[in-house]
Formats: sequence, structure tokens, C-alpha cells
Amino acid sequence: MEAITENQESHRWHARHDIPVEINEPHHWSLRSAHDTIAVTMAYLSAYNAKAIGVRHYVAQYMLNTPLGTSPQMDLAKMLAKIELVESLHDYRFLSIRQVRPGLFSYPPDLQMGKGQLASSIYTGMQLNPHIVHVVAFCEADHAATAKEIIESCKIARRVIHDCLLGTSSPLDDKEISARKNELVKEAKLLVAAIHSLGDETSPDTLIEPKTYVEAVGKGILDAPHLRNNPIAKGQLTTKMVGGACLAVDPDTNTPIDEMTRLQQLGLKLSPEKTMGTWHLK
Repeated sequence: MEAITENQESHRWHARHDIPVEINEPHHWSLRSAHDTIAVTMAYLSAYNAKAIGVRHYVAQYMLNTPLGTSPQMDLAKMLAKIELVESLHDYRFLSIRQVRPGLFSYPPDLQMGKGQLASSIYTGMQLNPHIVHVVAFCEADHAATAKEIIESCKIARRVIHDCLLGTSSPLDDKEISARKNELVKEAKLLVAAIHSLGDETSPDTLIEPKTYVEAVGKGILDAPHLRNNPIAKGQLTTKMVGGACLAVDPDTNTPIDEMTRLQQLGLKLSPEKTMGTWHLK
């Protein structure tokens, strides 16, 4: 509760001074092996909170290759789902800026292979038409980058960017990417609705109330495998990589489950009709 409140106060200060805000909440769930639906949901809710607080220019960071084992296809689907929801908030007073970056856990300790991973990740990210490319030095899995290695990493990235600007295909032309993107958008809307349903009905906007998120984490609606034994979280979510995507699975059968099933297993009494009638993305 204290941490969320302090972060919101920080964002309000930035908003008052018309300074852009970047919130790295979404990929921190992926870094803890939460399934892709949670990452997409938190991308939307991070931007939603920034807008509600008065931020005008929002830097949306899209960290690729996370969790480890994410395929380029499923990475693009997840990021396109995030982009669709985040940019649905755009209006005359709110604009997001796309920033792509390689995933921290994707780098191997072998420096030459690290260079290959850097180039591969930047190429995938360029298909999202970013405004900013955040370069992660190829040596990060082995040691902190020196000035020489940062310059070399930027040169590798610059050449990939140069070639991509000559023209690449649209990822949405890939039927698997498009289908997965649509699935994630649908599931994220359901999860947003579930979080919204936790709030106090007297509140003008439960999605910006810190206590809503504290309760969502406590009930396991927002959860991650790495939160196991955390005193404020449920820590019971089980996930696995399937076909390059991170999915929630039934802890008893180890088979993938959709978001409605996961929420019902947590004891939430929801139906798609009732839930989507309660909350809709603006």
C-alpha cells in the first residue's frame, strides 16, 4: 500500500511539471514468470493510472524475450496486445511513446552469442515501429558494460535499425500472431474487469485506488510463480511456456487454462457477460 501510494505521488509530481513518465510495471510480472495475460493487463493499467494522475506523455516500455523461452512470434503478439490497449487511451491530453528493449534474462554469458541475441531482439522490436530503442549491452549476462562495449552494442543495434527502416513485413499478416494478440486482448479485458470488481463501489475510480491492487495481489488475481512465500502475495500461480507463450496452467494437471477458469479457481464468481458489463475499456 505504501509503495503504490508513494509511486503515485511521484507520478503526480512529474505530471504537475509536465515531465514524461515511464512505468516499468508490466515486464516485472513477466520477469517473475507471470503468464502473458497479466503482463498485458498491467501494461494497460500502468498507462491508465498515469493518465488518471494527469501525465500527458507516457513512455511505454516493451521488454522483449521475457520470460525466457518466449518466441519472436508470441513476443510480437504480446506486445501488439499491449500496444492496442495502451494506445486505446490516447486522446488530446494523453500520448504514449513506444520504447522497445531486449529482455534481461535472454542474454547468454557467451559474449559472441550475446551480440547475436542483441541483434535478434532489436530486429523483433523494430517490427513494432518504436519511437525509442533501448539498447542493452551484449555483455550484461557476464559483467557490467564498459564504455567501449556500450558503443559497440549501439553500433550493432544501429545497423539492425538501418536495415529494418528499409522495410519489414507487418507482424499482423501472420495469422498466429494476430490470433494470439486478439486472445490476449480479450483475456486482459476480463482480468481488468475482475480487478475493477474488487473496488469500493463508492470510489470514483477503483482502478487508481492502491487498496484495489493490494487486494488483487492478496487474492492471487495478480500473481506470479516467483511470489511464492511472499507474505503479501498468494504466490500460487503456476505457469509454463507452451509454443513460445507463457500460459497459466492448472496446478494439478499441468494443462493450460484460460483466464476465466483461473479466476473461477480463485473463487471469483464471474461470467463474461456480467464482467464485461461491469467494466469496459475506454
